Order: sequence, then structure tokens, then C-alpha cells
Amino acid sequence: MPKRATTAYTELPWRIHELARDFVVEDVWSFRTPGAGPDDFPAMLAAMRATGGLGQQPLPARFLFAVRWKLGALLGWDRPDAGIGRRVGSLRDRLPDDLLAAPRGPDDPAMPLKPVYELADEAARELANKTVHTVMHLGWAPGDDGDHELRMAVLVKPNGRFGRAYMAAIAPFRYLIVYPALTRKWERAWAERAR
Repeated sequence: MPKRATTAYTELPWRIHELARDFVVEDVWSFRTPGAGPDDFPAMLAAMRATGGLGQQPLPARFLFAVRWKLGALLGWDRPDAGIGRRVGSLRDRLPDDLLAAPRGPDDPAMPLKPVYELADEAARELANKTVHTVMHLGWAPGDDGDHELRMAVLVKPNGRFGRAYMAAIAPFRYLIVYPALTRKWERAWAERAR
């Protein structure tokens, strides 16, 4: 990931920074949202949700997720005792009162990431298993052209050497298949949101 992308992410005053200081910024990805203004983050989230969960991804991404969940089941990576509230505490346990009072966002059974909080310009979801504790952070940021754009950051706390090796092993799949598929899907959702 280019250093500029990480810096552009970490320099913005999002609340996630105070909550996830012990996590590493693994990936930062931007999504074009032409014509978006500073108050359009809820509209973007609604457009994204309307596209469906992991089962609605393009075939290559769906295949990768199916393989990952099958491996996780076979090797015990995703057992309940390796997850949130068991192996690691939830980020919700770290929330200050104002964020605890804020909406969490919907709990989607088709999405393995669980909501932490949802604000007017950012949202966070988390997942933990035997490999990592990860946070998907979505933020609404000013773009280079004056519009606003969606930025997604993946923050991780790998579970030891195994977790670091796992993250390195899946990096090519994230960059070559998963993130490009999400980009096409979410950018199309933004473009078609008015229909």
C-alpha cells in the first residue's frame, strides 16, 4: 500500500484513531463518488447495503470467500472461542459514552463483520478469529476534485506469527480480486442510488 494512501487516511480526524491505536493500518482503498457532498455518507452506506452481502459479490470474490470459510471451518479458525468477546474484546468495550450512545449500524447476518458504531461521516465494523482481530473502517473524506469520496481502511491486529503469515498470504487476493470487485460494486451502487 502506498505511504501516501496511509498518510491520507491517518491524517483525517476520524474517531477510529483513538479506539484502535494498537491496530495496524493494513489497507486503504478509495471509491469514487462523483457529485458527493459532505452530508452524503448515509446515502452511500444505504447504496452499499442495497447491493447485498458477501453472497452477492462477483463470482471470483464469492469463490475466494467460500474457500476461506471452508478452510476456517476445517481448521477451526472461526470457532466461537476465537472470536469477539472470547479471544479478544470488542472495540465497543473501548467506546466513550458519546459513541456508545451513537447508532451501531444494522447487524447483517450475511456479513461476518459486526457493527461497532456509525456516525455521519464514518462507520466501523469488526471481526475476530484465530488469525486476526480486524476492523473495517469506512470514512467520508474530501476528494481531490472537491467532491467527497468513500475511503475504506482495514485495520488489523494479527494473532502472532500465524496471523502475520495469514495476512501476507491473502494480500495478493485482496488487491487483485476482492478490492477491485468491491470498487466496481460500490461505485456502481453510488452511481445508481437514485433509481
